[in-house]
Amino acid sequence: MKRRLKLSFITDTLEELYGTPKIPLIHQDPYTLLIAVLLSAQCTDQRVNKVTPSLFKLANTPKDMMRVSVSRIEKIIKPCGLAPTKARAISKLSEILVKEYRSVVPRTFKALESFPGVGHKTASVVMSQAFNISAFPIDTHIHRLSYRWGISNGKNVIQTEKDCKSFFPEKLWNKLHLQMIYFGREYCPARKHNPNVCPICRVVGRKTLFE
Repeated sequence: MKRRLKLSFITDTLEELYGTPKIPLIHQDPYTLLIAVLLSAQCTDQRVNKVTPSLFKLANTPKDMMRVSVSRIEKIIKPCGLAPTKARAISKLSEILVKEYRSVVPRTFKALESFPGVGHKTASVVMSQAFNISAFPIDTHIHRLSYRWGISNGKNVIQTEKDCKSFFPEKLWNKLHLQMIYFGREYCPARKHNPNVCPICRVVGRKTLFE
C-alpha cells in the first residue's frame, strides 16, 4: 500500500507540473539527437543548445558530417568540453553510419552502444525519445532524485536504472525520465535544496510517512 501511494503521489505530481515535457536538446531527427546527447556528456543542455545550431548548419547528416575535418568539428564544439574526444567520436560514428547503416540510426541498444562516444545513457535517450522504445536514461538529476525519494540506494547509475524500472510502470518510463529531469532542475537541485519545501521530497523523502 505504501509503495502504491508513493508511486501515485510522485507520478501525479510530475504529471501536474510537466504534463507534456519537451526534449531539452535541440534536434531535428534521430541523428542530430544522437549527436546532441553525445555532446551533453559532462555538459549542460543549455550549452549544447548554443553549439549545435552552428554544427548542424555545417553538417546535419552522417554523410555531410564525415566530410568535415575533426579539427573543424572540435573548434565548434569546444564550449561543450572534452572537445577532442567528442569530435573524433562524432566523425567516426558518422562514418560508420554511412558505411554500415546507410546513414540510418539503428534502433537497437547493441548497435548504438557500439558507436564511439555512445554509452548506455546516450543510447537510452535515443531509443526512448527518437524511437519511442521503452528506456529509462539515468542522468545526474534522476540519480539524485531516486535516492532522495527512497527509490534507489544511490550506489551507482546501473543500480538506479534497475530500481527505477522496477518501481515505475514501463508505460511511463519515456515520459517520466524527462519529467524528473525538469523537476530536478526546478525544485530539487543538488545544492541549496530544502526538502521541507520541495513538492515531492517533503512528502516522500527517505524518512517520511511512506518509508
